[in-house]
Amino acid sequence: MAVSCPRKLLALAALLAPLAQANAAPVARDARAPILLDAQSTSIDLKTNSAVFSKIRISQGAMSITADQGQASQQRSKDLYFEDNVWYFRGNVKITVEQGLLFSDDAQITFVNSVLSKAVANGKPASFEQTVAKTGKLAKGNAETIDYDAAKHLVRFLKNAYLSNGDNEIRGQLLKYDVLAQKVIAEAEEQNSQRVRIIITPPPPKSPAPAKAPPANPKP
Repeated sequence: MAVSCPRKLLALAALLAPLAQANAAPVARDARAPILLDAQSTSIDLKTNSAVFSKIRISQGAMSITADQGQASQQRSKDLYFEDNVWYFRGNVKITVEQGLLFSDDAQITFVNSVLSKAVANGKPASFEQTVAKTGKLAKGNAETIDYDAAKHLVRFLKNAYLSNGDNEIRGQLLKYDVLAQKVIAEAEEQNSQRVRIIITPPPPKSPAPAKAPPANPKP
């Protein structure tokens, strides 16, 4: 069943609630966890104090980033490019965060106090996914740009956005997924005059109960 929704604020908690149930209690980010970086090769520009890493992997606790190339904008402190800094990643970018996995062609990631604070991922499309604990199904979404705000636990899908919890689907120009509030929000003024489209897949019909066998004839 396809439904065209009116142009107003849509709080779609019921539609995609299982997507949020897997992460209703987000894990606290620990700035004290060590940051690990390894790469196939490194090129450091001493004039600009910037660095480029190939086949890079960065991890901190449960968070990790892998890409064909990573570039730190500038080293400002002893923590090697991670205190209040911006990184640029290109090629086969994969970001593991508290809420799931983010895949993209390129990404810009902001670190604040040596902790991942924000990620802006671009792709054709960029995608986000996680396994729903309650159903075991793969919840996923994609858009041309995905904006992840770690402090707000908010994922924004911008331009040709799509979200699915494994059963139902929603499409729009901009969709926001609030993990703590357990809802998806689509606001009219953010849809570029287009309408939000929801596809609800009814559950399969229940099989009829098997007929009971007639009682055995009593012996005379």
